[in-house]
Amino acid sequence: MGVKLGILGLGTVGTGTVQLLQDLNGRHPLLREIEIYRVGVRSPQLPRAVELAKNVLTTDLEAIVNDPAVDIVVELIGGLEPARSLILKAIENGKHIVTANKAAIARFGDEIFTAANKAGVYVMLEAAVGGGIPVIQPLKQSLSVNRIHTVTGIVNGTTNYILTRMQTEGSNFSDVLADAQKLGYAEADPTADVDGLDAADKIAILASLAFGGRINLQDVYCEGIRQVSKTDIAYAEKLGFVIKLLAIAKTITPSPSSPPPLSVRVHPTLVPKEHPLASINGVYNAILVEGEPLKQVMFFGPGAGAGATASAVSSDILNLVAALKTSTASPNPLLACSHQDYCQIVPMAELITRFYARFLTKDQPGVIGKLGTCFGTYGVSLESIVQTGFQGELAEIVVVTHDVREGNFRQALAEINTLEAIDSIPSLLRVL
Repeated sequence: MGVKLGILGLGTVGTGTVQLLQDLNGRHPLLREIEIYRVGVRSPQLPRAVELAKNVLTTDLEAIVNDPAVDIVVELIGGLEPARSLILKAIENGKHIVTANKAAIARFGDEIFTAANKAGVYVMLEAAVGGGIPVIQPLKQSLSVNRIHTVTGIVNGTTNYILTRMQTEGSNFSDVLADAQKLGYAEADPTADVDGLDAADKIAILASLAFGGRINLQDVYCEGIRQVSKTDIAYAEKLGFVIKLLAIAKTITPSPSSPPPLSVRVHPTLVPKEHPLASINGVYNAILVEGEPLKQVMFFGPGAGAGATASAVSSDILNLVAALKTSTASPNPLLACSHQDYCQIVPMAELITRFYARFLTKDQPGVIGKLGTCFGTYGVSLESIVQTGFQGELAEIVVVTHDVREGNFRQALAEINTLEAIDSIPSLLRVL
């Protein structure tokens, strides 16, 4: 007896998934057990890149999640509603879920996984983070015996593409963004990407899996790339760095508590050129996982696109088909989600990190000395301080700090801002 799929949505990812499931030559034989039973679409009359029987397409998504014949619901419509309601209704009806919806999982994961555990069904989300890169299942299974202490990712292809082009061409953010929109790499409304919101959803999911606790999305610090200028990219280059939008989840101190206290954040970051993430360019994604005893492992690949995402969706479907074929009364603990407690996320003021700051100052003697004194007052130790040139009448000074508590650094900046010689602080970025 075949496993019946109800697919919600036949856009780019839905179409890619159906194409993969219809082209079985050379793929895993278990895929032959799958029947594409119902596909929910908004406009059935539209021309499609896939052929499906007339009775398979329907505009009634509710009917799919309520149909007793459907075993697995594949949610590919995206967005928050009706996706959340349809997922919850499908779970209530005892159906397993495969979803690519990072926004719904990051915001409603608590509700969705609690319902799934109660109903004894699985929610699979490999496609929600990193497109085709297998990272969700490795965190749940292969890496689960490690004590993970850091997950660092370039998990948004749009911002990585923009920063890569700013770096290679010396262009402005706004020019590259406009071009990326023309080429289809950036949405007409790029807010979720360039303001870091998409990356925040993804790191919340990765942190939850890596550290075994639920993450409150409101606690994730989020800063995008709009303020990154070509000037900063040029200075970073001279200092031996590239600028990337990083999503970081990290244990603060080794802690016996489970889940441990975490720092979870998204922000543009100066990455040393020798770091494994420094060479990840264009629309590619990469996730670096560090822990004991494994040390480092990096997952790299296409973070979006029909084929990449369809690969992740179909691998989840395959896992579920295998689970259904070997049906037991209790769920497989390596496929299920067992988190109950929320992770404690520490405020950014407590973060220990390095900083890069660029100051515009009046051309007066002793300015560098005054900066050094203010920083010293708050325990900020400087790795380098360079007067780089002039912008009109103003001198430009760039500093890179050693590790410092963010709160102390902010206090020093507040005092520096009051100095008569300081015109402005146009840039402030963290350093990996």
